Amino acid sequence: MEYIEIYKCLCERTRLRILNLLREGPLCVCHLHEILGEAQPNVSRQLGYLRAHGAVESQRHNNWIMYRLPDRRHPILEENLKCLQDVAREDGVFRRDLERRASVVRRIARTREGCPDAVRVRGCC
Repeated sequence: MEYIEIYKCLCERTRLRILNLLREGPLCVCHLHEILGEAQPNVSRQLGYLRAHGAVESQRHNNWIMYRLPDRRHPILEENLKCLQDVAREDGVFRRDLERRASVVRRIARTREGCPDAVRVRGCC
């Protein structure tokens, strides 16, 4: 991953919101769409951009696609994710996203909706 690719990933608000949510753990694309309140095509397009540039990874499980941050991250991406964590505490949109994420994860745990048990991972489903 080149420096310019990292900064291109960080220069769009929806992509930043996605990265902020994935800092907490993996999520299904359907839950990202729900949490962000954005049109599904826009969320999918931004996820595709992040994946193409190495900022996120995805794995398909039947009908579900799980997204997560890569285990091995470029140091510049890692530093910017730390900055994003600080911004998330101050910015209302990012805070509300994290609150909605927590609510969705609790609902999933309670109702067992979403991904099948076989693909349950920390933070999602």
